[in-house]
Amino acid sequence: MKIWVDADACPVVIKDIIIRAAERKKITTTFVANQPIKLPPSQVLSAIQVAPGFDVADNEIVKRLAPGDLVITQDIPLADEVLSAGGLAMNPRGEAYTKANIKARLNMRDFMETLRASGVHTGGPAPLNQGDRKNFADQLDRLLTKLCKP
Repeated sequence: MKIWVDADACPVVIKDIIIRAAERKKITTTFVANQPIKLPPSQVLSAIQVAPGFDVADNEIVKRLAPGDLVITQDIPLADEVLSAGGLAMNPRGEAYTKANIKARLNMRDFMETLRASGVHTGGPAPLNQGDRKNFADQLDRLLTKLCKP
């Protein structure tokens, strides 16, 4: 099992939580972005810088993903592709994307995109708060503990 991070839009505080968890559990973790990502020296951490462009990082993650790998992303279409490929997906608030909820999330995303395209100001997601950070850390720890049993 590996962890893949859609790092372009991943909040720094969440990256830090992922780094600590990867080091603690000794799980190979790769941050994929179209800009350089600074990581501490590590045997388990790496970064891949892809060319700029729409979905380039997403496509790179899907190309390298193996069944059972975990992807951290806010991108719902990417999460859908990950689930279809047999991977696991979680957003930076600690919410798991599942086969049971991904279609509803895609429909809502598309609906909101249609509203924005027609000029309706929909706002965006609320900023991450301390509760979101704690929830992400707790959910990540639970998932990694479950998946990394000997």
